[in-house]
Amino acid sequence: MIRINLLAVERERTKKKAVFQTGQKVTIACSLVLVIALVAIGWRYMALNNESAQLDLDIASSQQEATRLHAIILQVQEFEQRKAQLQQRVVLIEQLRKSQTGPVHMLDQISRSLPPMLWLTGLKQDADSITIDGRCMTLTGLSDFVANLEATGYFKRSVEIVSSQTEVMPTPPGELVKFSLKGVFVTPGEPAAVKAVKLATANK
Repeated sequence: MIRINLLAVERERTKKKAVFQTGQKVTIACSLVLVIALVAIGWRYMALNNESAQLDLDIASSQQEATRLHAIILQVQEFEQRKAQLQQRVVLIEQLRKSQTGPVHMLDQISRSLPPMLWLTGLKQDADSITIDGRCMTLTGLSDFVANLEATGYFKRSVEIVSSQTEVMPTPPGELVKFSLKGVFVTPGEPAAVKAVKLATANK
């Protein structure tokens, strides 16, 4: 009589089925982990691509702004150069204007200061120092001329008599006084510092 142990066979089947189910669970879990990892990597890759694109846009915008600012800086520098040139021209024009009006005032004041019987034979200007040569009939006329020059306000006190010599005049008979004066020409209303500089320059 043959006996078959069906209980052992059933146990073996249940054991194999349990192992198979456990393997399936492990496979499914690994697959899920792999899918999640791939999704995470894909999302990170897309995020990095978006950040890179945004950075490229920011860099391009910054470069455009830098180019615009550089152009503005160049314009400002050009404006400053033009401003400096215009200021130099204004100063030069003002100096020329003063240098043109100065001799006119000087000659006018000298002419107004001439007393009777006195005439000039020479006039020399060295910076603001003026040397005047002339003739007169009397020493009184010479002193009057010096006083008149000082009274104009255009000559710094005092006007110096460098030399005075008496010359015999043959026709008509008489004497002439040959003189040489030296003074410093100033413009009334100039600051004292400017006058001092001019005086120091003239005395060199």
